[in-house]
Amino acid sequence: MYNILVCDDDKDIVEAIQIYLSAEGYKVIKAYNGKEAIEIINSNEIHLALLDIMMPQMDGIRVTMKLRENNSTLPIILLTAKSEDSDKVLGLNVGADDYITKPFNPLELIARVKSALRRYTKLGSIVTEEQNIYSSGGLVVNDDRKEVYVDDELIKLTPIEYNLLKLLVKNKGRVFSINEIYELIWNEPSYGADNIVAVHIRHIREKIEINPKEPKYLKVAWGIGYKVEKY
Repeated sequence: MYNILVCDDDKDIVEAIQIYLSAEGYKVIKAYNGKEAIEIINSNEIHLALLDIMMPQMDGIRVTMKLRENNSTLPIILLTAKSEDSDKVLGLNVGADDYITKPFNPLELIARVKSALRRYTKLGSIVTEEQNIYSSGGLVVNDDRKEVYVDDELIKLTPIEYNLLKLLVKNKGRVFSINEIYELIWNEPSYGADNIVAVHIRHIREKIEINPKEPKYLKVAWGIGYKVEKY
């Protein structure tokens, strides 16, 4: 579970964001001024901070500057008003990862949070016990837990589908022939393997792709085989 700090002097906004993030499975820690935010970050394991720019005692810009001066790689998303365009630029210049303008769409907020956490995890800044994690863009295979996620959504696969997808994600960018896939996954000679592999590829696409007919991740190399695109 990721711990997300939400800091805004408007308590109604903090409460609303807590509802949105909690519904997605995140733990929300609340603060109402910049000084309080710094204290919480220094004493808790925080994976992402949502900071309002205009706050008492210490604003979001100064909080961001202080964190970056201390070499913190914590993802920071600034909450801004439409009239604060110059502050948005300044915030990004001093080290914020992203910003979102109030009033915001809850779906956009969730998407920005997921994207920031995904980038952070991909860079290896979050220390976890699981080391056997393979990814390409939003597609993640956690081999320690035998789980697959697409944009942080858990995808249920059969054992064959899981092993096939893991093979391709682990070797993203490499094209495997149908015979190679069959022999590596089924551990037997690949006589008449074409239809069997094709059916499993189709099932995997139906589960991981937004549009299986125009796949983003699981691509065909015509006349050769299949690969997972490298992102």
